[in-house]
Amino acid sequence: MTTQHDATTSHAARGVPARPGTRAAQPPAGTRPAAPGAPDGTHPRTVRVVAAPPESRVAPPAAAPAAPEVRAAAPGVSASTAPTRPAPDPAVDGTPAPEPRGPREPRLLVLDGLRLAAALLVVAHHLVRGPWGAEPGALFGPLAAVASYGWLGVNFFFLISGFVICLSSWGRGLGEFAVSRVVRLFPAYWVGVVLTTAVLAAWPILREPLPPAESLVNLTMLQSGLGVTDQDWSYWSLGAELRFYLLFAVVVWLGVTYRRVVYFCALWTLAAAFSSTWDLRWVDNLIVPEFAPYFVAGTALFLVHRFGGNLLLWGLVGANWLLALYRLQGYPALEHFHLSWWSVAALVTCCFALMTAIALGAFARVGGRWLVVAGALTYPLYLIHQAVGQTLIRGLRGHLPHWILLGGIVAVMLGASWLIHRYIERPAGKRLRTGLKSSLAEVRKG
Repeated sequence: MTTQHDATTSHAARGVPARPGTRAAQPPAGTRPAAPGAPDGTHPRTVRVVAAPPESRVAPPAAAPAAPEVRAAAPGVSASTAPTRPAPDPAVDGTPAPEPRGPREPRLLVLDGLRLAAALLVVAHHLVRGPWGAEPGALFGPLAAVASYGWLGVNFFFLISGFVICLSSWGRGLGEFAVSRVVRLFPAYWVGVVLTTAVLAAWPILREPLPPAESLVNLTMLQSGLGVTDQDWSYWSLGAELRFYLLFAVVVWLGVTYRRVVYFCALWTLAAAFSSTWDLRWVDNLIVPEFAPYFVAGTALFLVHRFGGNLLLWGLVGANWLLALYRLQGYPALEHFHLSWWSVAALVTCCFALMTAIALGAFARVGGRWLVVAGALTYPLYLIHQAVGQTLIRGLRGHLPHWILLGGIVAVMLGASWLIHRYIERPAGKRLRTGLKSSLAEVRKG
């Protein structure tokens, strides 16, 4: 196997400090692994959310207005359909939640388009600044400068993820929430791990695949907890998403209400802010303080979208925006790519402003079937683009003009992403959902 210096990169390129105890495999130069979806980042599906009744001791009116419908798709986040009736609110301490705004919520297809845009920024970051054997700026000009900021697509994914996970969990029980997460994340992820392993094994010009035991444990998506290297370096952000799901699952277990979500946001904000003074690695590992501000702000913005804004919610969003800006100064990516804090802070602020506008309904009329397709491509694209794409660059860069090769690889990745979604995610997801629901029913009987 041959390995050149341009095929590796330090944790600095990720924009986050290296985790102690993690294996030493290094990502390629000029790269920062990314998520969709996130990952949630997960790919989009239609989500129906019905406004829950306000949290109050007052009995609801005999004839309630028609329940509003919200359709959303978020980065690597859920796509299952929420229950069509409001879930009972078990919290009855007498503090009413704000009334939802308006009789009917708008569709949120704009999130699908934003997810794909963020994914393409990440793809540009990893491929434009990939192993070309030459300075990216000399090959791609202004595109290379834009790609230097592409790692921020991950931060935007996390912001959208907080919004959509709160949306899709409303009215669900813990079992249904867990099933929806497994169904949305794992079928495409298994394909990504197997495909990446096969390409690295068959054509090890970028690097060799992980040893068999580590490759297999990657199929669990729990490798970060074991200190095992990700088979594709982009998968690091899935670990952050899983921690968010684990924390929010406590709210789902208790019952998702306006009050409990507000408490959740406030407690996670404080824990993330003070964790650096506690010197407790396990706490840092659980609450992901570097990225908590994005998840929390996204969650609070969903409450703004559903119930309307108030001083408390805007305070949570504003505090987490400031915490996110503060955390940026510790990102090694700024030094690695020679970026100013001001420019990066301005882009993060734009992400917060854009999500705020969405929460306030500014893009309610944005729609189109193409947005649904765009959202469907996002998660598979994230899963397969980095290691496979950089292997293709390394192997073919001497045979094709760089612009043609780059465009061809992106086109192939988009086509493969659609195939994964159409012929693996959808059918496998249906079977997996049926099996998991059946299993949960057996557990409840016992």
